[in-house]
Formats: sequence, C-alpha cells, structure tokens
Amino acid sequence: MRVAVWDTYVKKSNGQVMHFDILAPEAIAEQEIIFNFGKQYLERKGQPGSIISADECRFCHIAAAPQNIIDDITANGFSIIEMENCN
Repeated sequence: MRVAVWDTYVKKSNGQVMHFDILAPEAIAEQEIIFNFGKQYLERKGQPGSIISADECRFCHIAAAPQNIIDDITANGFSIIEMENCN
C-alpha cells in the first residue's frame, strides 16, 4: 500500500509543539479528511480543540507503507507516526 504522508506541527495547551506525521491511503487527497484524522489523534492525546489547518499540516510525500502501518490504516482509516512532544 502506498500512503500519503502529511507533516504536522500543532501547538499543545502547554505551549509545546507536537510534531507528528499523518499517514493515509494515497487516494485520500481532501485536506479536510486529513485534518479530521489529525483532530481524532489530538483528542486521543488529550489535546482537543487544538487547531489543525493547512498552516499546521502539509502534504509531504508518498511512500510505501510497512505492514504495521497498513494494519493501522485498515483498522482506523489512518496512522500516526509520533516525532516530537507527543506524550
């Protein structure tokens, strides 16, 4: 499976900036769908209400996904790779 990688930086309630990638099937090109995936993730991380828009989340590239990412996308519609300040 090939996935679109969306590079995302969101300010947390404590002022730190979370850096994570949203991975979704490459066929999903609508930004609003990707932003909603990001909002779902932020809610799970205790950051509801964080702003996610084209300023915070940008398409980066297409990549081949390993099996664990494919499994996550199959179960949830998307996957997240946590980079910085996500805990």
